[in-house]
Amino acid sequence: AMRHLPFFCRGEVVKGFGRGSKELGIPTANFSEQVVESFPSDMSTGIYYGWACVGNGDVHKMVLSIGWNPFYKNIKKSVETHIIHSFKDNFYGEILSIVIIGCIRSEKNFSSLEALISAIQEDIEEAKRQLDLPEHLKLKEDNFFHLPEGKTVNH
Repeated sequence: AMRHLPFFCRGEVVKGFGRGSKELGIPTANFSEQVVESFPSDMSTGIYYGWACVGNGDVHKMVLSIGWNPFYKNIKKSVETHIIHSFKDNFYGEILSIVIIGCIRSEKNFSSLEALISAIQEDIEEAKRQLDLPEHLKLKEDNFFHLPEGKTVNH
C-alpha cells in the first residue's frame, strides 16, 4: 500500500460512532462515507501516520485508522483521524485536510478495551517519532494545507 503514499485527502468532519472520546479517551475526526470510498480500494487497512489540519488552522501530527475496527465489529469501513493536539471544541462540519505519510501496523483485533487503548497509545508515540524525521517534516509545510479562500466552512 506504500505506493499510494503520501496520500492527500480532504473532507468534511462528520459525527462518527462517538466511541473515540467516550470509551477510548482518544477523540477522532471521521470522514463521510463518500470520502472513505474515495480512498484507493487496495490501500491496506491499518494504522497510519501523517499531518492534519482543520480549516485553515495549524498543521498537527496525526494517527489515522483505516478499516473495519474488528474490536467493534463494524460493518462499514471507516477512516478515523486522531489529531495529536488538544482542541477546545469539536469541529464537526469543518474541513479536515490530511496527508498520510506512512504505515505503523496492520489492523488487528484486541482481547480487551485496555489492550486496544494501550496499542493506540503506542501508535501515537510511534507517529510522533516518525513525524520528527526531516523527510516527513517537509510535508507539514505543503501548500495542500492552505485552503483557498471560500473553501472554509463556518467562517
